[in-house]
Amino acid sequence: MKTKAVRLYGKEDIRLEEFELAPLKDNEILVKNVTDSICMSSYKASKQGADHVRVPNDVAENPTILGHEICGEIVEVGKDWQEKYKVGDKFVVQPGHNKNGSLMAPGYSYTEYGGDATYGNMPADIMDMDCLLPFSGEAFFLGSLAEPVSTVIGGFNSLYHHKEKGSYEHVMGMKEGGNLAMIASVGPMGLAAIAYIFAMAIEGKMAKRVLVTDIDQSRLDRAESIYTPARAKELGFELKYMNTSGKTSFDDMMAYTDGEGYDDVFVLAPVPPLVKQAQQLLRYDGCLNFFSGPSDNQFSVEMNMYDVHYSNHHFVGNSGGNNEDLREAVRLLSDGKLNVAPMITHILGLEDVAYVTMNVPNIPGGKKLVYPHCEIELTAIEDFAEKGKTDSRFADLAEIMSRSNQIWNAEAEQYVLKHFAIAE
Repeated sequence: MKTKAVRLYGKEDIRLEEFELAPLKDNEILVKNVTDSICMSSYKASKQGADHVRVPNDVAENPTILGHEICGEIVEVGKDWQEKYKVGDKFVVQPGHNKNGSLMAPGYSYTEYGGDATYGNMPADIMDMDCLLPFSGEAFFLGSLAEPVSTVIGGFNSLYHHKEKGSYEHVMGMKEGGNLAMIASVGPMGLAAIAYIFAMAIEGKMAKRVLVTDIDQSRLDRAESIYTPARAKELGFELKYMNTSGKTSFDDMMAYTDGEGYDDVFVLAPVPPLVKQAQQLLRYDGCLNFFSGPSDNQFSVEMNMYDVHYSNHHFVGNSGGNNEDLREAVRLLSDGKLNVAPMITHILGLEDVAYVTMNVPNIPGGKKLVYPHCEIELTAIEDFAEKGKTDSRFADLAEIMSRSNQIWNAEAEQYVLKHFAIAE
């Protein structure tokens, strides 16, 4: 079978190509990718090429397929897996399978499978580690968002505190009834984190106060219009959005806690002053999650080791989530408790994936959602109406979006899959 795929050959060398997949092996599964969303991690791979820890050294001779935030359907099952997987099943993928400690992952390492392709041969490693998971959500795009959301869930699961002062027993997770700060947290991953905070509250696990900061007022306003302080109050916690571009921002952030400081702080931008400030916000036994991985392997910041010693500050980080994090994301999405659709701000087909991947930091907005079997140039949701003046399909999409507060949804996806599909 032929596939059309976006392949990485090296640093800033990405090509859209069509080629013949190898005959399916007994321990592989042939899949159709219906959606993939573009991740900052793919940008890092495009910049680093073979220097990236997940990209093989011989990528120039054996290019790999990009994309790891995948949702699709099973087309054919090799005989080794026919008892477990069925043709037609919808799936999501946990890319970090870590088989035997390997860093291999779809979207970085495999020549015949990645999300930015029409079809692919799923390698045995993924099934061996039970990283091909069923998905029953109402829309494929929600499945693509399950993987980035799983990294957020992993971030919250990696937090820890001590059971009591003087105890060495760790209590994992966000401190319930405590103060939580989300720094630089209204980008796409920040929105996912806010959505997860609400989902946890729906299930009865919550902080006392949550502060969300950024320096972009328009993005703060959009986040506040979706994840509202009024709804947070209904669920039992306080929520405040704050623009921290002013000179008194640190004092204002501390004042929100009545001077107590924060039990948990997430940093969602690799900016040294933000990391330094985040530690200063911590109270005794506070935990800082440096969530946003830098592309610079020499990224370093100043730390207050006095407070590590005497105030029991601790630091964690996580790159991706594990299988249980992904299962939790799928469960919450399927149950309708996790509202992450606002992460999506653009749609596109495979033709623009290379450009978008190499320019992720320079393209405004949130998640860029790829429909590999559709022909769509990169288009922001907010531009549908304008584009609809010359293409009636976008006028129809604009009308659909007007009924959903401009939030991507299952109806819009079904329209795209029907009216923008490429004949096969």
